[in-house]
Amino acid sequence: MEEKKERVTWKRVLTLYVPLAASVIFIMFPLIWAMFTSVKTTGQIRGAEVQIFPNPIVWENYANVWKQSKIQTYFGNSLMISVISVLGIMFLSICNGYALSRFQFKGKKLTTVILLCTQLLPVSMLIIPLFVIFKGINLVNTRTSVIIFYIVNNIAFTSILMKGFIDGIPLEIEEASKVDGCSRADCMIKIVMPLLIPGIVAGSAMAFVHCWNEFLVAFSFIQKQAYFTIPVALKYMISEFDVNFGNLAAGSMIALSIPVALFAYIQKFLVGGLSAGSVKG
Repeated sequence: MEEKKERVTWKRVLTLYVPLAASVIFIMFPLIWAMFTSVKTTGQIRGAEVQIFPNPIVWENYANVWKQSKIQTYFGNSLMISVISVLGIMFLSICNGYALSRFQFKGKKLTTVILLCTQLLPVSMLIIPLFVIFKGINLVNTRTSVIIFYIVNNIAFTSILMKGFIDGIPLEIEEASKVDGCSRADCMIKIVMPLLIPGIVAGSAMAFVHCWNEFLVAFSFIQKQAYFTIPVALKYMISEFDVNFGNLAAGSMIALSIPVALFAYIQKFLVGGLSAGSVKG
């Protein structure tokens, strides 16, 4: 019996844990390499011999990026654009998800299919027509154009996500509150919203990371340096003839700080929320 148990354990290790560990190493290697590069000197980075671990550790790259490249301005731009976009995305997505979950209307299935199909459109295909539209209404070179695009681009997926969470909330709870005299608006605010918090956290986190990391739209719609987001600012750290890899790596680590801190804080909500949203009540 013990031999069988040991054999099963080794089989599980070889088929599950070894591939999982290899995948984690493969995914984390660029991040770890960038982290090490951010605290290396230029000589260590460009030396003839590959030096994996920094020796000595220097923080000069972080100081250079923070003082010379105005990354705090770009950091603020990214934070403002992402937060406003997430607020708009979640407000509209909760309304859409509630309508798709609770109301019966003609064309409901078709509406859901259309929402899903919009996710198949590549962003690059929308850049030129949207640029022409935004230029016509004087929104090019403004943060507003990027915020509008982020909201519209994320509504479809997040609406379907919210519908899944709302489907998991028993309809009987709302019906009981209506019997007690609650209007639909009161029921939505006082009954549904508190139960929807894990879904709101999950949807907000996914939308925030998408907005924070997005490059192509911000690069296309904003040419004014004062409005650059962090991904666009990092791109301009690469010049035509030279790349300061230390500064670039330090800037990347600063850019990662907000998403990493966010997911570290909401990890429990996120795992529970995504699990709940995948099951109907």
